[in-house]
Amino acid sequence: MYTASWRDVVRRDLFGASPSRRDRPYRFIIRVALVIFRLFRFRFDVRGSEHVPTSGGAIICSNHVSYFDFTFLGLGALPQHRLVRFMAKSSVFDHWFAGRFMRAMQHIPVDRKAGAAAFESAVRALKDGDVVGVFPEATISSSFMVKDLKAGAARMAVQSGVPIIPAAVWGGHRVATKGKVDLRRGVAVTVILGEPIVAEPGEKAQSLLRRTRAAMEELLDEAQRTYPQQPAGPEDRWWLPAHLGGTAPTPEIAAADDAIRAAGKAATSRKATPIARLKALVGRS
Repeated sequence: MYTASWRDVVRRDLFGASPSRRDRPYRFIIRVALVIFRLFRFRFDVRGSEHVPTSGGAIICSNHVSYFDFTFLGLGALPQHRLVRFMAKSSVFDHWFAGRFMRAMQHIPVDRKAGAAAFESAVRALKDGDVVGVFPEATISSSFMVKDLKAGAARMAVQSGVPIIPAAVWGGHRVATKGKVDLRRGVAVTVILGEPIVAEPGEKAQSLLRRTRAAMEELLDEAQRTYPQQPAGPEDRWWLPAHLGGTAPTPEIAAADDAIRAAGKAATSRKATPIARLKALVGRS
């Protein structure tokens, strides 16, 4: 187990011998993250960092259970002196505070209503040799199991000719996940990076996606079953998936809940705003 130390925060060789000048803001933010990891005394178990290439493009595809997953996955790539450009919804970039940091770290904004621009930006970054991080489930999984995956990551891998690094992260949801925040200290966080998956000649994106999902599910199962901490009591079993005796919803129930929420959002977005209704009224007069 690894706990961030104050020595790590100031290590000169943390990012390699000659890190790029363009990534100075990103490196500063990582050092800030290490301070936070130290204060919260997260206990990290990071496996498989050697699967991240030391140069060239790659896509890290991970499950998504907490708001902090991207910071934990970034830690997994750090031993190879790689910085990960994460794809994140565009609203984060519009935030007055978070947006400036997301842009400084050269993460990739995703507008879910017009995803072509994000796809092209990601492919360009991969061809330029960057590591791109993707949560292909698109949202946090409330069942804490792998949801259906969007095909974008597989399409990016096929088009750019780079490998997919399947990954699993587990434990961070005990601190902050959808609908629950508990800023406790000493939480264990497991990050596992799997062997690269390379598209076969002529392989279609859907086939590559199925292989990626199978690898992610295997890694997540390993992370869950080898996790070093257990619930403190019956009321603390919320963070375990149903098949391991937890009270999290099953994947089927979670999918149904997601569909209901999505339908509600769509109905709300279709409702005319007061200004739109006023314009329509004026137009009829």
